[in-house]
Amino acid sequence: MATARHRSRLTVAALLMAAVCLSASACGGAGDGDGTEQGRATAAPAHFRVSSMLRPSGRALGVVDDKTPWQYGIVTAFTRETGRAPDIREYYSSWGDDFDPEGNAFLWKHGRLPMMALVPSDTSLADIAKGADDAYIHRLADQIAAYDGPLALSFAGEMNGPWNSWGPGHSGSADFVAAWKHVHDLFAARGVTNVIWVWTPHVVDTGSTAPLHPYYPGDAYVDWVGLIGYYGPIDGTAFSTLFAPTLRQIAHFSGKPVLIAETGVAQGKDKEAHIRDLFQGAARAGVIGIVWYDQRKDWPGSDQLMDWRIGTSTGALAAFQVESARNGFGHSFRSG
Repeated sequence: MATARHRSRLTVAALLMAAVCLSASACGGAGDGDGTEQGRATAAPAHFRVSSMLRPSGRALGVVDDKTPWQYGIVTAFTRETGRAPDIREYYSSWGDDFDPEGNAFLWKHGRLPMMALVPSDTSLADIAKGADDAYIHRLADQIAAYDGPLALSFAGEMNGPWNSWGPGHSGSADFVAAWKHVHDLFAARGVTNVIWVWTPHVVDTGSTAPLHPYYPGDAYVDWVGLIGYYGPIDGTAFSTLFAPTLRQIAHFSGKPVLIAETGVAQGKDKEAHIRDLFQGAARAGVIGIVWYDQRKDWPGSDQLMDWRIGTSTGALAAFQVESARNGFGHSFRSG
């Protein structure tokens, strides 16, 4: 009789525990299934999701240079000169390099949306598309997914520029699209939800004449369109001729938000006027932000060294400060 009563109490206890588990959904999902605090503590954290960031409500200001996320000097200098910290911090990473979770987390913690331009200099797009570097893509995807924050990712930017080893004359548009889709699909298969995919052609001009539509992977593979173009002595004299023709071309096949992902105004007698024109034209065009290359750099496709920095003159700096504020540039992604 004692044995029977003991079994009866066990049965009742088991039924009560099952009811609690069902009502609280506490059994069999999180942790290792044993229903203990230790089991629940080992549950994998939810990955950051960028879905709420894909249609920004404001216009961002950003800065880009060839330093790592930890080299914070460009952010400090930009803040000091413009009177406002950048909303986007873009940097370059070579194909094969590991992702820096701490550096990117530092940027996000301090209000900067990290943007990584992934440059496939030492490999071919065709090989990427065929799976030759899948081990690296898997590793990179896992590293980015484990970082608890968003990342804007530009892969093989300026793919329409013949000066790049992955541009016309080296790789075709079909190779680029196949490589982009392959990288995107492998990220999706690894459960990556914290990447904003930024397709970044160079503006169509005398140096990059290839039609853009064949290079477009499709709306399902792109979150933002990012344009690269500079005001200078060759093609960049006004927004209407530098960016507007490319914007019209893109509007025929994509309605994604447009970010000017890399730009600058060369030092010269018209720098102040060009800065005013850039911000006014970008605001009229409805772009979601401007990322400034605040460095000295060769003109794209040539060895002509230009000074793109904001503070090359008092007038240029004042024009940047006044026009960026007047046209509503400055949007914190952390505010939602």
